[in-house]
Amino acid sequence: MAITLKDIARRVGKSVTTVSRALAGYDDVSQITREEVRRVAQELGYEPNITARQLQKRRTDTLALILPTFDPRFSDPFFSEFLAGVGNEAAREGFDLLVSTHAPGNKEDEAYLKYIRSRRVDGFVIVRTRRQDARIATLLENNYPFAVFGRTENSNDFPLVDVDSEAGIGMVVNHLIELGHTRLAFIAAPPNLMLSHYRLKGFINTLALHGLPVDPDLIIEGDLTQRAGREAGKHLLEIANPPTAIVASNDLMALGATATAQELGLVVGQDISITGFDDIPLAEHAHPPLTTINQPIYDIGTIVCQMLTKVIRGEALPTPQIILQPSLVVRRSSGHKPH
Repeated sequence: MAITLKDIARRVGKSVTTVSRALAGYDDVSQITREEVRRVAQELGYEPNITARQLQKRRTDTLALILPTFDPRFSDPFFSEFLAGVGNEAAREGFDLLVSTHAPGNKEDEAYLKYIRSRRVDGFVIVRTRRQDARIATLLENNYPFAVFGRTENSNDFPLVDVDSEAGIGMVVNHLIELGHTRLAFIAAPPNLMLSHYRLKGFINTLALHGLPVDPDLIIEGDLTQRAGREAGKHLLEIANPPTAIVASNDLMALGATATAQELGLVVGQDISITGFDDIPLAEHAHPPLTTINQPIYDIGTIVCQMLTKVIRGEALPTPQIILQPSLVVRRSSGHKPH
């Protein structure tokens, strides 16, 4: 015989309404009660009538995360960390997570419109924002719930979490200058990405603060992959007057540049210093371990998902825009300028 809300209510000594709202995650039920109700429901083997509940609420209890990727192998650990944070929080809040991948462009925009028109999902998580982001414009036009990891060039009057990338790169550059480096190279992200704007700005402004010139020949654009890091590293290390330090816009490109440096017979951390940004799990276990900027990717995924579920439920956000401060993690890939 199927377990009902009445069975749970009888066990916990609460009304059926309270039990129903606790299972739905409403804030007017205390956290203790919500946890107790969910525990008892699990013990009793309660299975909600999903279809009836969705019809009643006019919701699908599903969130969408369309990952913008060019690489069919989907190998970026940044996305894996972020996805884990979003997915685990969605499950805690009683939502399913629909994940798909699309390369940026018309087909990506069509995917958003398809989900909006069919109302197949209740809201969207947006990641890796562009300076002019058509995804966000489409969702604002359609008044559809969403929350974002990142900022755009526009007003940013929507729920978002971001990390101060400009400050993060500034920390790395300061660290390298303190080690005696004065000829620094930069592997930039694609210029349409907002993170590229902030990280390049952090690189240029911090050099200027120390009275160091910016050499345009030492700024190379990459697509955030290890392959791009390898190619940029090869170019930078084979020029007539190579840099003594390379600052990469993300860990994967830093790891690619590291591989190239080692193939050229250089000892990373001694002959050449290389730094990244993100602090993906691979960074700590690289050879040598990578000096990088830590941004709590998993936690950011959790916070963005919490924001979105509150928007969907019509709850107020105490802080709609959150800018987190990153931290410098010094490992063996950075060392004193070679004599």
